[in-house]
Amino acid sequence: MKSINLFKRFCLACSLFTSGIAVGQTTEVNSHAGALNFLVMGDWGRNGADHQKPVASQMGKVATKIKADFIIATGDNFYPSGVRSEFDPLWKYSFEDIYTDFSLQWDWFPVLGNHDYKSNPDAQVAYSKISRRWNMPARYYSKTFSIDGNPNQQVLIAFIDTNPLIPEFYKGEYSNAVVSQDSTAQKVWLEKTLSNNSPSIKWKIVVGHHPLFTATEKRRESYDTRAIRASLKSVLDKHKVDAYLCGHDHDLQHLLPEGKTHYFVSGSASEKTPIGTLPISKLALSDYGFMVFSATGNKLFVQVINEEGKVVYTTELTK
Repeated sequence: MKSINLFKRFCLACSLFTSGIAVGQTTEVNSHAGALNFLVMGDWGRNGADHQKPVASQMGKVATKIKADFIIATGDNFYPSGVRSEFDPLWKYSFEDIYTDFSLQWDWFPVLGNHDYKSNPDAQVAYSKISRRWNMPARYYSKTFSIDGNPNQQVLIAFIDTNPLIPEFYKGEYSNAVVSQDSTAQKVWLEKTLSNNSPSIKWKIVVGHHPLFTATEKRRESYDTRAIRASLKSVLDKHKVDAYLCGHDHDLQHLLPEGKTHYFVSGSASEKTPIGTLPISKLALSDYGFMVFSATGNKLFVQVINEEGKVVYTTELTK
C-alpha cells in the first residue's frame, strides 16, 4: 500500500509539472520581430564554477538569435560574499571573463541580492562608472524602454532593493549595509514610480531579488518570503503590475496567485536546487537556465531556456 501511495504522489507531481508546459512548444528559442527583447538571469557569480560557464554560453547564443536589447540580473551577483570595491578581482573572474559573447556586451541592469550585501553593495553602484555595460545607478532605480523605438509603446521597469524590506536583516551580518538605506523612502519612490499612468506605458514590471511566492519548499513561508510579500503584494496589486521578476531560489518558476501580477523566479544561472510545486505553480523546474522576455504593445512573451539551449517552457501575457 505504501508503494502505491508513493507512485500516486509521483504521478501527481508529474501532472503538476507538465500542466505548466505550453502545448506544442518548440525546443528552440523563437525571436519576435518588433519586440523589446531581454534576458533575465540570477544568482550567478561563481568565478565560472558550477554551471555558470555553460549557462553563459547559451545566453550568448540566445541573445544573438533574438537580438537582445539588454540583460536583467536578479541579484546574488557575486558569491559567496559580494564584492569589496569596484576594483575587486571578482569583477573580472565572475563577470567580465564569463559573459564574453558580443551579444552580451549591451546594457546589464542588476539588482542586489542578500549575498551582495555581505560586503559592499555600493561597490556595485560604483562599478557603473567603470563598466560600459553594468548599469546600476543606485541601489534602486527605474528605467522606461521603448518598444521597437516607438515612444508611444513603452515598458516601465522598477529595479528595487528587497534587502532592507526584511526586518531580520537589521540584525547580524547584513545590518551595517541595510541601515544605510531608508527603506521608507524606497517604498515612497516605488509608489510614485508605479503611479505613472501614461497611455504610452504598456507594461509595468518590477525586478527584485527575493520572491513573494515560491514553490521551493524551504522558502515557501520563510521569514524573507513572508516579509517581502507583506511589504510588496498590496503595492503590486494597487498599481496593476504585470510581472514581478526575481531570483534568490536557484530554480525556474512561473506562479500566478490571485491578482493581476505574474511572478517569475529566474535564479539558476549557475546553481540549481530541489523544488516542489504549489497550486499556483505554472512552472516549477529545478534546472540551470535563464528566461527571455519579448514585449510588444499587447503581448509579453516568455521563454524559459535551460543550459542546453532548449526551450523548456513558454507562456504569454496579453493586454
